[in-house]
Amino acid sequence: MMDTKLITQKVSEAKKSSKKRNFKQTVDLIITLKELNLKNSEEQVDMFVQLHYPLGKKVKVCALVGPELRPKAEKVFDTVISEGNFEKLSKDKKQLKKLVREHKYFVAQANLMPRIASLFGKVLGPKGKMPNPKAGCVVDLRTDLKALYDKLQKLVRVTAKTQPQVQVAVGSEEMEDSQIADNIHTVYDHLVHTLPKGEANISKVFVKLTMGKPVEVK
Repeated sequence: MMDTKLITQKVSEAKKSSKKRNFKQTVDLIITLKELNLKNSEEQVDMFVQLHYPLGKKVKVCALVGPELRPKAEKVFDTVISEGNFEKLSKDKKQLKKLVREHKYFVAQANLMPRIASLFGKVLGPKGKMPNPKAGCVVDLRTDLKALYDKLQKLVRVTAKTQPQVQVAVGSEEMEDSQIADNIHTVYDHLVHTLPKGEANISKVFVKLTMGKPVEVK
């Protein structure tokens, strides 16, 4: 396993080596993999990891719900699309693409999933943004929506399906180095435990800011 102190040093190094920009840069973790057959679905990586610290930037969430859940959803989520507007939205390609671009997660009312898949699947699917039950994003009347929203602020999806590489946001440059390091350690630990050969499947690990150069951690 990686040493948290070493990760913290490398995060600091990545920050110092990156020029100041006029926007808040994201800190990314990049892990290259080896000895994996990604044509075999069992060796592909696709999982959600719950971090200990938020990413330093607000994660916007859109809810697709019926009239039963709409009042509760409107108190919690950034955007709420009511069932009565599904058809209209599905035909407005420009607005739908804007919605997908601006929101990281989409939450859906469970009994509406077939309709949501039919109307929005072609746009949400390729972007990896279909409401995912593994992330808790398929809900019903009993779901604690506020708890789900708070959870999604610290949730990241880790994937490697076609290329032997994982790249995932683990924080922003304004966060404490130790908090980013903790998030990196959490992702790395979860990934290692899902790989067929564990750390033997890890080739290299880097940390970088949006516009910065990658700094090798391991």
